[in-house]
Amino acid sequence: GPGVLTRTLLNAGVRVVALESNLAFLPNLQSLENSLDGQLKVIYGDFFRLDPLVTGTLKPPALSSDKLFETMGVAAVPWRADSPLKIFGILPQKNERNRLWRLLFALYECSSIYRYGRIELNIFVSEKEYKVLTAKPGDARAYQALTVLWQVGCEIELLHMEPWSSFVTNLKSGGLGVPKSMWLPNNHLCLVRLTPRQNLFTGGLKPTNSSTFIFMVKQCLAKPKSKLIDRLNSWSVDNGGKLLKGLEISKTAEARSLYPEDYLRLFEVLQNSNMFSETWFHDEVLESIRNIN
Repeated sequence: GPGVLTRTLLNAGVRVVALESNLAFLPNLQSLENSLDGQLKVIYGDFFRLDPLVTGTLKPPALSSDKLFETMGVAAVPWRADSPLKIFGILPQKNERNRLWRLLFALYECSSIYRYGRIELNIFVSEKEYKVLTAKPGDARAYQALTVLWQVGCEIELLHMEPWSSFVTNLKSGGLGVPKSMWLPNNHLCLVRLTPRQNLFTGGLKPTNSSTFIFMVKQCLAKPKSKLIDRLNSWSVDNGGKLLKGLEISKTAEARSLYPEDYLRLFEVLQNSNMFSETWFHDEVLESIRNIN
């Protein structure tokens, strides 16, 4: 864009590496870069096209995170270390949900930007997606698999809400190009800080089995009103009732009534059983990942 966010960060005195995917905006940003003494570096690239699933040489604005971090001089740090980098941006409204899923997979797999540690994301998202990210159990409309997985993976903090009217219109009628939302409020863009949890991988959850955890949560919440015991029975889990009792979860509990930490505890118990090693389950996990990617 025209660099409003970039200038705001520069005025705060921080060193900025700006990714710009629109060639029309590059000259002004490069001129700003040349007027500063190393505080700004401008790169032709698109953050949301980092590490695309293609082979061969990448064509800009697509980027490799390895080359980007090398250019920035940012080295990988251990997961439990402080965040080595803060990223600011606006999540494009087109395919917003898909982009959140891709970031989520990268987080749990410690791939792409998360190979370098607990990268802090500060991004503007639509209000309706913010409501999903922060929903509570029992909320029939907002509480989803995406909710559980982001809350398990990150601390989520609302920094600011800005009315859509503050942004440029993009409809021929002159109206605001606000994404429609049938069930959730969507009157603002929300600046949200997503900080990966330091203890995310200290228990039974690991980057190597995280895809199974994601699949489990998606399967449970595919029918939010369904009984959790029925889902366990469909997986041929032995003594599902006893398992839930050990977790202090009611046999009549619906999928939508469990807290994110309950799903993590359930996963860790099932991980210690042989259920996740079953060939049919493994095949369904791979198919689910392929569809999302």
